[in-house]
Amino acid sequence: MPDRYVKMILQSRVYDVAVESPLQDAPLLSRRLGNKVLLKREDLQPVFSFKLRGAYNKIASLSPSQRERGVICASAGNHAQGVAMAAKQLGIKSVIVMPRTTPDIKVRSVRERGGRVVLHGDSFDEALAHAEELTEKEGYSFVHPYDDPFVIAGQGTVAMELLHQHPADITAVFIPVGGGGLAAGMAAYLKYVRPEIKVFGVEAEDAACLKAALDRKRRVELAEVGLFADGVAVRQIGKETFRVLRQSLDGVLTCTTDEICAAVKDTFEDTRAVPEPSGALALAGMKKWVQQEGIEGATLVAIQSGANVNFDRLRHIAERAELGEQREAILGVTIPEKPGSFRQFCQAIGRRAITEFNYRYRDQAEAHVFVGVQIVPGSDDLASLVSSLGDKGYGVVDMSQNEMAKLHIRHMVGGHAPNSGVNEVLCRVEFPERPGALLKFLMSLGGRWNISLFHYRNHGAAYGRVLVGFQVPKGEMKEFRDDAQHFPYPVVIETDNPAYELFLN
Repeated sequence: MPDRYVKMILQSRVYDVAVESPLQDAPLLSRRLGNKVLLKREDLQPVFSFKLRGAYNKIASLSPSQRERGVICASAGNHAQGVAMAAKQLGIKSVIVMPRTTPDIKVRSVRERGGRVVLHGDSFDEALAHAEELTEKEGYSFVHPYDDPFVIAGQGTVAMELLHQHPADITAVFIPVGGGGLAAGMAAYLKYVRPEIKVFGVEAEDAACLKAALDRKRRVELAEVGLFADGVAVRQIGKETFRVLRQSLDGVLTCTTDEICAAVKDTFEDTRAVPEPSGALALAGMKKWVQQEGIEGATLVAIQSGANVNFDRLRHIAERAELGEQREAILGVTIPEKPGSFRQFCQAIGRRAITEFNYRYRDQAEAHVFVGVQIVPGSDDLASLVSSLGDKGYGVVDMSQNEMAKLHIRHMVGGHAPNSGVNEVLCRVEFPERPGALLKFLMSLGGRWNISLFHYRNHGAAYGRVLVGFQVPKGEMKEFRDDAQHFPYPVVIETDNPAYELFLN
């Protein structure tokens, strides 16, 4: 039964290496959600994740003969660093089998913490199989990332700390779930000591192995899992963790990539810390639960489980955060292909900030633009905008939930324009990024020159950057250059740029 873990948690040896992570207020989120939001900052552990707790507790439980032979694990991330550091602290050799595809930063981190890295295979499953072979051959003790009682108990110390730090009323606790070690340990402790507290597991929508197991009342193996939240990318919930969780959880929530990205941004705005996607997963689940249940005035805790994010992943997170928070809508809009159409369309949008604008001339009848617009989250603002544009005669397709559009099409709107017999002049413009600046630029064009290409994306910089093409008869080039000198922002003519000649002209 889960209650047997309480004694193991109380006896766990984790504080030789782990720290009591702070329970931090999130005032901005609290005001937005109408609840008291607290973040349990496991990202502040020495290895930047909770994994150190379970790894150390397991290794500390080994007999002298087992310690002499050393330990081994298979991991491409946080568990690897936890095992390496725990073994080094106890003076035990450690072997960490990692896929050859593991980023160099994680390999270096494990080596710096004393682990001997063995690179094998192109996937975690191949690395795991090799680790099991080495275990049999060399007699190492295998340290499982989640499906081991000592690992589960070590992770459960997070719950023990939580109740010590906040003994007053807690309505609900949200815990990320991959293989289930953290959730099982915490849920077992919380439900034994404070059964009135609701405990929710939170999974990535594309790696929801616990939800699948609960739905079918047995463990199942997912055909594939998404890798964005790689810390929870597990095909099958652990056998022991499932036994505990099916008796102790109040429910499981799943979150999309966009919702996770929004939670990363929320965390940064409140703490100035950047969690990894799986580290922000619990917060994403909390926000979803509050929205679904309409909860107000409650005290809610999310476990911020780790911060080992690859730096290059931040581009994707920033791109998708506004969509996840429902602050940005992506629309495909059909407008007339004639001078002044862009300006009229921007006027139809009104004072809403335009976050993206992509367009390429196709024919003389219609233009199709890919536009991003800021909207008010949790309201009917998007429906109102779509309805208003429809009333003005525009064809509108809402693509805010269209994965292909968000991942690919937004970067591919363009190509060579058809031969219209009219000279195209390409210009690059920068202007201060503030509300109305884009419309001001369009208004300055006066409607004389038809726009044949337009690209703009707000990246949060001080200056907005626009690439714009104009159809200018060759005999009117001098007049166009004169007009360009009167634009409100500096203009650089890029018609001779080789990138334009290769891909756009």
